[in-house]
Amino acid sequence: MKNNSISNICEELLFSNFFKTHVKTLKNYLYYKFGDEERAEDVTQEAFIKLWENCANVPPEKAKSFIYTVANNTSLNHIAHQKVVLEYAKKHNGPTSSSESPEFIMEEDQFKVKLQKAIAGLSEAQRTAFLMHRIDGKKYYEIAEILDISVKAVEKRIHGALLQLRKEIENFR
Repeated sequence: MKNNSISNICEELLFSNFFKTHVKTLKNYLYYKFGDEERAEDVTQEAFIKLWENCANVPPEKAKSFIYTVANNTSLNHIAHQKVVLEYAKKHNGPTSSSESPEFIMEEDQFKVKLQKAIAGLSEAQRTAFLMHRIDGKKYYEIAEILDISVKAVEKRIHGALLQLRKEIENFR
């Protein structure tokens, strides 16, 4: 199935076009996984660097899969660390309400914190699928392709996330 007319991903123009096409989607995917924009950017850069370093071994049609696999593997290490950091923050955060703020702003801030905690409380699978759909506007089939799962699995993850978020937010007051 080798076709000599297909360009090599090592060619600078092809790599540049590939990068421009996929960098934002990969970064968003990682942002949903991490909840940290800087870390998502770092891992995105690492994935593309590894693609460049291994470009001779990665056919162009496998490049997208390669960067997502590298990014996902790298993310597993970061997720374990992030859980430790979140646990530490939960234990050491005191009340931060300000008596100077108007009631609406205070309620809004409390709701944002509650929503962020509820989203952080979702499983990684639910959070990733939910945010890719709601924030990035991806269709279920696009999410399924990126995560390498079935569309039904995406539906189940998003449905579970919505049920959990409704339960958490309903119990807020």
